[in-house]
Amino acid sequence: METVPIQMPDGSTVPVRLIPAVGEHRHPVTPDTPRPVLVIVPGLGVPAEYYSTFGTGLAKRGFDVAIGELRGNGASTPKPSSASTFGYHELVSVDFPAIFQVVRDRFPASTPYLVGHSMGGQLAVMYAARIRGRLGGLVFIASGTPYHRGYPGLSGPGILMGTAAISLTANLAGFWPGDKISGGFGRQSKVLIADWARLARTGRFVPVGADIDYEERIARLKLPVLSITMTGDDLTPPGSAEHLLEKLPQAEVTQWHQPEPLGHNGWIQQSGSTIDQIEKWLRDR
Repeated sequence: METVPIQMPDGSTVPVRLIPAVGEHRHPVTPDTPRPVLVIVPGLGVPAEYYSTFGTGLAKRGFDVAIGELRGNGASTPKPSSASTFGYHELVSVDFPAIFQVVRDRFPASTPYLVGHSMGGQLAVMYAARIRGRLGGLVFIASGTPYHRGYPGLSGPGILMGTAAISLTANLAGFWPGDKISGGFGRQSKVLIADWARLARTGRFVPVGADIDYEERIARLKLPVLSITMTGDDLTPPGSAEHLLEKLPQAEVTQWHQPEPLGHNGWIQQSGSTIDQIEKWLRDR
């Protein structure tokens, strides 16, 4: 595995982990069907390093892999503070292009597919909306939106009030101190948390500083999409995943539900069946 550090305009350093395909490629590689490179986007507060086993498993199936780090998370430096002002829009308009430049330089003959876990799927679809036809497709894993109406029973109001409380705390403190709270999604920029809470409240992608209408652009995407949901996933129940897919009426959507109770993050370390589904979907392209 090779790690390439990227320096962002605010001085943050974001590493990208690169894992070349190993072994025999199981799908003929021609000028019309180049080798896919799978660009993994972590969930909120999940270090990129945690996806190494998953990425290595994909590489063993013959796919090039890149694992990006979300700014402020994992091995990215420095950690968010009251000076941090990045949110959804800056991540997809500044960080993602820099990450993809590293991917293009390392795997110039490969077609990129974005693989987003949890919030990573939200960011992936926003980036796809910005660049339109320059991706092979999107893979969502345990990913939907936090829109409160996509959650069953009392969990819907709980999501609404919980995200609002987290956003309020982040504004008062200058950042979200999730690294001090068990299951608190790590330390995060207040703007990122505000964007997340707004999506939970309104169900719409309207991030701070947006320079395009993300909702309109997302609705026009026609690329292939694979959505994988997990049994036992309280953070992304079926309604949450469906709400994200409803924003893609022109996409070619394939869905698969993991019957094993792996939950929101458990699949990362037990990823064999998830890799099977991704491989099958890519071979059917």
